[in-house]
Amino acid sequence: MPSFDIVSEVDLHEVRNAVDQTSRELRNRFDFRGVDAAVSLEDERILISAPEEFQIAQLEEILRDKLAGRGIDGRSLAAGDIEGVGKVKRQSFALRQGIDRDTAKKLTKLAKDSKLKVQAQVNGEKVRVTGKKRDDLQAIMAAARELEIDTPLQFDNFRD
Repeated sequence: MPSFDIVSEVDLHEVRNAVDQTSRELRNRFDFRGVDAAVSLEDERILISAPEEFQIAQLEEILRDKLAGRGIDGRSLAAGDIEGVGKVKRQSFALRQGIDRDTAKKLTKLAKDSKLKVQAQVNGEKVRVTGKKRDDLQAIMAAARELEIDTPLQFDNFRD
């Protein structure tokens, strides 16, 4: 019986490469010469620090651009608050991994409401969809892509 998994994962190696590219661009940009600004990856958090808030916004834009160039959806970053520590301001971005309960419920409801002969069940942080026809599964994939959620989705482990 054909099946596939709906997951939300981020490749940490690509994130590390994007952070390194952002750091390199930071060193080469004229508007950041002599400015104590930095971008770093710590575990599953990206930390941006700069003297002013508008510089943090500029660095975030550069980072999102580099992530998009590496095939990572910008919705996978969860921005924290900007903190002021002395002369430097910092902002932390968490990487969203896995599908939360509300999103999983929306995806299973989508499968049930589609009137197709498919079943969806939640397995931890992923949703497995099974059905008799490959076309039905592809229709569920298309419907899931159009769903208005703030979690990036990938379709994995397609078995025929």
